[in-house]
Amino acid sequence: MPSLAFSVAAAMAALAPPSGVSGYTEWDSSLATPENNNDMLFSGVAQPTDSFVPEDSLLTNWTPPHSSALYKVDGWGAPYFAVNSSGNVTVRPHGSSTMDHQEIDLLKVVKKATDSKSVGGLDLKLPLIIRFPDVLKNRLECLQTAFNYAVKSLSYTSHYQGVYPVKCNQDRFLVEDIVKFGSSFRFGLEAGSKPELLLAMSCLCKGASESLLICNGFKDAEYISLALIARKLSLNTVIVLEQEEELDSVIDISLKLGVRPVIGVRAKLRTKHSGHFGSTSGEKGKFGLTTTQIVRVVKKLYQCGMLDCFQLLHFHIGSQIPSTALLADGVGEAAQIYCELVRLGANMKVIDIGGGLGIDYDGSKSANSDVSVAYGLEEYAMAVVQAVKFVCDRNSVKHPVICSESGRALVSHHSVLIFEAVSSSKYKVPTMSSFDIQHFIEQLPEDAHSDYNNLSESAIRGDYEACLAYADQLKQRCVEKFKDGSLDIEQLAATDGLCDLVAKEIGVSNPVSTYHVNLSVFTSIPDFWGIEQVFPILPIHRLDERPTKRGILSDLTCDSDGKIDKFIGGESSLPLHELEGESGMKYYLGMFLGGAYQEALGGVHNLFGGPSVVRVSQSDGPFGFAVTRAVPGPSCSDVLRSMQHEPEIMFQTLKHRIEEFVHDEGDMGGAMIAGGIAQSFHNMPYLTVGSSCCLTAANGNNGYYYCSDEDFAGGSDAVAGEDEPWSYVCA
Repeated sequence: MPSLAFSVAAAMAALAPPSGVSGYTEWDSSLATPENNNDMLFSGVAQPTDSFVPEDSLLTNWTPPHSSALYKVDGWGAPYFAVNSSGNVTVRPHGSSTMDHQEIDLLKVVKKATDSKSVGGLDLKLPLIIRFPDVLKNRLECLQTAFNYAVKSLSYTSHYQGVYPVKCNQDRFLVEDIVKFGSSFRFGLEAGSKPELLLAMSCLCKGASESLLICNGFKDAEYISLALIARKLSLNTVIVLEQEEELDSVIDISLKLGVRPVIGVRAKLRTKHSGHFGSTSGEKGKFGLTTTQIVRVVKKLYQCGMLDCFQLLHFHIGSQIPSTALLADGVGEAAQIYCELVRLGANMKVIDIGGGLGIDYDGSKSANSDVSVAYGLEEYAMAVVQAVKFVCDRNSVKHPVICSESGRALVSHHSVLIFEAVSSSKYKVPTMSSFDIQHFIEQLPEDAHSDYNNLSESAIRGDYEACLAYADQLKQRCVEKFKDGSLDIEQLAATDGLCDLVAKEIGVSNPVSTYHVNLSVFTSIPDFWGIEQVFPILPIHRLDERPTKRGILSDLTCDSDGKIDKFIGGESSLPLHELEGESGMKYYLGMFLGGAYQEALGGVHNLFGGPSVVRVSQSDGPFGFAVTRAVPGPSCSDVLRSMQHEPEIMFQTLKHRIEEFVHDEGDMGGAMIAGGIAQSFHNMPYLTVGSSCCLTAANGNNGYYYCSDEDFAGGSDAVAGEDEPWSYVCA
């Protein structure tokens, strides 16, 4: 390609050495020498850019449907999330039954939550979790409907009644909602620890009498006693043996309390799936009993005259079961164990298929991914009922009650995490004129001249791989010179600039920007850090605009792992818009499908506490929604207390220090400084974007916020009335 060769040669006129510099050959001076035009370098090569150009770039107008397709909203979000004509993400609270006027605009909810009280807002700070109990209700109803349909269509003679494993999200109002919404379905709860058991016992007092209370997890005497007391309180409690040794304690304590227990066992199946979540299944799994141990349990119960207490078989293939084929295989194996227990004389009534009902995080509907599944609720239910029925009919065994512990599938959709991108940054490759390059060459150490010569000649030949190799060699040589003190920092910076310029012009520089977000990954998205679980993330507004950047998300923590650089679809960056901070426009991002596990697993790394929370229900009023509960996130005082610090004492220590070292001279009054520090204790740890801090805000007190000792001591939380529209809990 002569034109390309000429362009390269012309470009290298700016890179070639000047006449008279030793160690270099002369170049053809007839070629043009660009003085300040880096665009001529390597012309004809695909040029990198920090702008993101979608595949639909030839379209004249960018519309919300283009953004919906770009972010795969219809794949992972249907039927609960969509993009409206204004370019905002909406929530469809009743799933596929949602009418157009019932959709909830997420941006309007964020505005209501974050606006000041003076204009009708709730004055909450980001990050923010928005809970949608209507979505939760719909998920529960859809799960029940799917199993009801499978039971009816397959002429199954028993029924389905599920339980919610509270470990997925122990939030009080969420658990209470599940019990309330599921009461007509006899929907119950599963506990895996003593505090979870206590909350389950309390909540199920308002549930249906037939609702199951499944007691899983490792158990000591106190746990077993609580479970037996729950049965004495007429709760339908089943103690599931995770270890064979637990049986002796159950028998002994039940005799002492005079309570006839209902016992189940968790079986270790041979069936398992190979993904990350399959590690808890199979013969080597963490939980459960082998067939040998199960047979010993049967014999011991028979010897004690308690075989009639053995009524439930539990198993767990693993979370995010990818296909119904694997599901049916595991359920079939468990159903055969169930039938064998019936043959041995156990009073079997329930088969608990555990968790594993997956959700499609990336919208790919794939069976070959940890973040997707190749089935829907209806297919899942049909596979389970069909497998149990087939095995039981083959063994002439009465069909058992089918129970599942589908936590992830129930609660993942019901909440959205909202956070703000506060700034963005990208390394800008410096420009270099021919004068800059000549000066650079003159300053190069003698033994680096050959590296530059090779770089120049490779560029002229169009050998860009060699160009990059020689640029890297030049950089490494100069780094070594810098380390031994023979090269100064300005020369090293010039070397870095030249090598970055070469990479840019060849087209291998990184065009991705870093967006700094007001969030802690460790607190709010711990599964991304811990197991590289990806979640759908996208802007919740401006989706009627073409995204022009690609970016990764960097959080507030002082930790190199505090970033999000993996996204659905196998992407290492996310299409984003230019920030418009100068115009006062905020840029809100949403993380979806994170309603399970994230809140319970989140820590306080760097002492960043949890987000603010609002509970939003669909309403036929003028707003289209009602905020029925609002709670600000933990304050600095709250997170300090969680680590055994005492904020009141800390404040008094600082106050005494102020009295000792700060004198009321000019505007720097000690009382005002103390007041500002006191307010900092009350504020959330996250950035307060777009406003002054409490220590410098101009409020008529010479730039300082003032509060008394009484104000500081009175920061206890008040409780908002349940389901009271626009209610607000303030600290």
